[in-house]
Parts: sequence; structure tokens; C-alpha cells
Amino acid sequence: MNSLNTYRNLLFLFAFTFSLGSKAQLKDPTFWKPAVEKNKARTNLVVFGGGGAAVITLAGLYSIWYLEYPQSEIHSTNDWDNWMQMDKIGHANVSYVVGQSGYDAFKWAGWSEKKAVWHGGMVGFTYLTAVEIMDGFSDGWGFSWGDMAFNTLGAGLFIGQQLGWKEQRILLKFSYHNTEHPPYNKDGLLGTGGLQNIIKNYNGQTYWLSVNPRSFTKEKMAFWPKWLNVAGGYGANGMIGATQNPSYPDEIDKEFVRHRQYYLSLDIDLRKIPMKSGFLKTLVHTLSFIKIPAPTVQFNGSQNGGTTFHWLYF
Repeated sequence: MNSLNTYRNLLFLFAFTFSLGSKAQLKDPTFWKPAVEKNKARTNLVVFGGGGAAVITLAGLYSIWYLEYPQSEIHSTNDWDNWMQMDKIGHANVSYVVGQSGYDAFKWAGWSEKKAVWHGGMVGFTYLTAVEIMDGFSDGWGFSWGDMAFNTLGAGLFIGQQLGWKEQRILLKFSYHNTEHPPYNKDGLLGTGGLQNIIKNYNGQTYWLSVNPRSFTKEKMAFWPKWLNVAGGYGANGMIGATQNPSYPDEIDKEFVRHRQYYLSLDIDLRKIPMKSGFLKTLVHTLSFIKIPAPTVQFNGSQNGGTTFHWLYF
């Protein structure tokens, strides 16, 4: 069984196991509402369900990233120049998003605001620290202090905003579109299709800072919809290898130029759209890290195509 199928099966197993515990509650609208005080049953579901999810996804990541490399003594590596820092921004994004989900889960379980912020907000950081330790024991990778710095940045962005503003005014989001690059890396570093490409193909990833101007100037911009955000994005293109593109004489009929890309776009904060269904609201909150496709201006630099406009950018 290849690593991608293994990962899919593990995710299916978790989804199925969770559904057994929650299916009976789907018809109860109060199930999706946050508890007014700390609820032991919900806390157990959050702690043990979240712990189980972490174990399963770590096992999935092991099958995708680490299985093909021998284990070694723990060691560090300087990978700052890899993938034009796309992987670093990805670490901050995951740390932020998982922390936000952790906060929502603990609030649903009835925890106090402060405890939910700290315990939930640190979930992403803790999870990614475990990933980093796995990197440290892999001969093909290594413990990265740069990754840890961006893990801290992501968790800090969520916790700082929630403590300071009682809300998230600056959102970290993610989008992906398919590119032609994966087949050109013979080692499969950019993925071999499907979910692997989304995780590994940095050429197709874009990371976003999404902000609603009204949240900072509520009186002056009362006309601005609460759900309509302005987003700035960062991406990179032309990457076949981590720090430089490999040379395959007579096997590649084109040359890829590595370059950075910047974006300016609109976005929709689905969390700000009123919803009556508790289940739908929970689902939307869970998926709110995905940047909504919208008209976008792309800045490539004068040597890489200049400025491009997309009616819809994914």
C-alpha cells in the first residue's frame, strides 16, 4: 500500500470513529452550542478525541514524509533557504489554524475564555513541535529552529489577538491550485498526485493575511460589510528542488525560473455570516482557513511577467 492510500485510510478511520460518537447528537441543536460552564463529557471528547486525531495524523505524516528515510540520532538543520521560505510560512499558518480550532473546541466544552485561549491556542504549536521532533530523528530531514520560530509566530498571532482584542482581526488563510511542476522532480518531493501535491507542491500554495478594515476603524468604515475582507498573499513559483532546481540533461524541455509572487485580493470571512444551524456554523468555522477564490492582482516582478489580473484566483 502506497503512502497516499495509507494516509487516506487513516483519515477515514478517524472520521468514521468520530462519527460513531457524534451521530446521535446531530439531531440535537443544543449539542453544537458552547456549554455555559465546563462540561466533563465535552472536555473528554475534546481532549481524547483531539489526542486521537493527533496520533492518527502524525502516523499519516510519517507514512508520507518519513517512511522512505532511515532513522538517526536527533540532529538539527538549517533549512532557511528551502522553498523560498514557503514551508516556514506554512508552519505559521498551521500553528495558527490548529490553535484557533483548539480554542473553539475548548470554548464548546465550556472552558473559560482565558483557559481556552491558552490551552487551545497552544494545540497547534504542540502538534508541530511533535512533527519537528520527528524531523530531528529522520536522516532525510532534521530539527529546524526556523520551523520552531514560525510555529511560535502562528500560535502567538492567535493568542495575542484573542487576549488583546477578544477576536481575530488578522486571519491566516491558505489556497492551492494545481501546477505543472510535480512530475519534473524525480524524487517525488513535490508529490505524486492528489493530497500529496497539496501538501508538498509549494508552487501551487498561496498563504494569505486576511483583514476586515472595519474591525480597526468601526466608526469610519461602518459601511464596509463585516464579512468582506482584504487579503494579501505570498507564493513562489518555478521551484523543482528545495534550494535550486536539479539539472536533468536532455530530459526537461523547459527551464523553470524561481521567483516570488505577491497577491492582493478580496476574501470572505464566512464566520461573520449569520447561520442558524449550529452544525453548519461549526463546519464553516473549521474550514474558515481556506481562502475564498476571488478577483486577484498578482505581482511577479518585471523579469517574471510583471503584474497579472485573475478574475478568480485559487
